[in-house]
Amino acid sequence: MASDLKDIAQKNIWKENPVIRQILGICSALAVTNFMENSLVMGLGVLFVTAFSNLTVSLLRNIMPRRVRMMGQTLIIASYVIFVDIILKAYLPEMSRALGPYVGLIITNCIIMGRCEAFAQSNPPLLSFYDGVMTGLGYTAVLLSIAFAREILAFGTVFNIQVMGDWWPTWTIMVMAPGAFFVIAVLIWIVNGISLSAPKKIKKGVDVHAN
Repeated sequence: MASDLKDIAQKNIWKENPVIRQILGICSALAVTNFMENSLVMGLGVLFVTAFSNLTVSLLRNIMPRRVRMMGQTLIIASYVIFVDIILKAYLPEMSRALGPYVGLIITNCIIMGRCEAFAQSNPPLLSFYDGVMTGLGYTAVLLSIAFAREILAFGTVFNIQVMGDWWPTWTIMVMAPGAFFVIAVLIWIVNGISLSAPKKIKKGVDVHAN
């Protein structure tokens, strides 16, 4: 069981990260990552929806007719998204306005539907819930990484706290979508470079040991 949990965590956070490895959820990664605060709230929202959607789909997997499972999964996801949207509007109205329509668009996020269909539909509830949490953490980690680069370059701040002095030349392009494209591309390049170099290092280490 422990090995299964470790494998799920490694896959969702690193090996099969939904954003940088599967190139899913790119719209929100471009739209809300100009500030780390926005990215954190969006990431936690997706984590909540993914985890509880996985849990619900897994609980209903044996009684939900297969011919309507996609519609059922969409309804389940939409219910949790509406709940998140209501909570944000009630307790974080400024954040709700800042995120705009992108909270509602969590419903169409391929990451959530993909985990419901690929994992929760054929696995027990607690394991499916854990898979949803790890998927959400992987998504949130990438959003925060992108937002960190964009916010500090564009505004000289981190979580709206000024960390750069007046001497810092702000990069206006980082506020716009092209800046997000650039940061995502660099992040994917770095991650793929690390992943490609890892097998070579392992192989080299084995050869040296053998000699």
